[in-house]
Amino acid sequence: MPTTLTVHADVRARFPQLRVELVVATGLDNTGHWPDAESALAAAEADAATGALTWSEDDPAIASWHAAYRAFGTNPRRTRPSVDALLRRLVRQGRLPRVNGAVDAYNATSVRFAVPAGAFDLDRLGANVQIRPATADDRFTPLGEPDEVETPGAGEVVYAQGTEVLTRHWNHRDAHLTRVQEATTSAVFMLERVSADVPAERLAGAAAHLATLLTPHAAAVTSTTLTAEATGVRLDTAAGHALP
Repeated sequence: MPTTLTVHADVRARFPQLRVELVVATGLDNTGHWPDAESALAAAEADAATGALTWSEDDPAIASWHAAYRAFGTNPRRTRPSVDALLRRLVRQGRLPRVNGAVDAYNATSVRFAVPAGAFDLDRLGANVQIRPATADDRFTPLGEPDEVETPGAGEVVYAQGTEVLTRHWNHRDAHLTRVQEATTSAVFMLERVSADVPAERLAGAAAHLATLLTPHAAAVTSTTLTAEATGVRLDTAAGHALP
């Protein structure tokens, strides 16, 4: 069943420069070792050690997300945007987590290009997913905590299908059900900006980098772009199509 990803009118109005590069991988083999993803993680760790990769809250790529979080009522120093948390961890600890090939690929891409990156198991998505403000009826089950249920704060920006929230605080934390795991065979990856402080070319470069890491392990890798001006994007199992 095709999934359509849309942006709620309120989010489009408040964040008119938002842009999401979407990479769809089908026929995915997410088992075993991904040498290129491991190399990309190791290269990021080496660059952090020499100061070639840095972290700062003053970096426009991070500061723009802090501003967005504050705009919908989240303290970004207590609940950090994903790219902020990952880069901060890399610089302070010198190492990135190893999860599975696909997750490692998007984490390596996130720190290399300083953009938030995430993914959903495409087979776990319904017909309609939306980036929208949370409502009182919404519920969220955090990644790694399948028995926990949270209620997002009203107005917090989330990815959601129906009342099932797929991410808290836009990109802070993913849901357990739609996580990308070794058994995942189709996935959609999101690379995001919320401000023109991050050039569209950087997002496009991040999408190309991620696609290169995914391609040896997938039957097909395609991409498309969602913006505040677009009505939405349909994510087929074979490709992404922007809706007119």
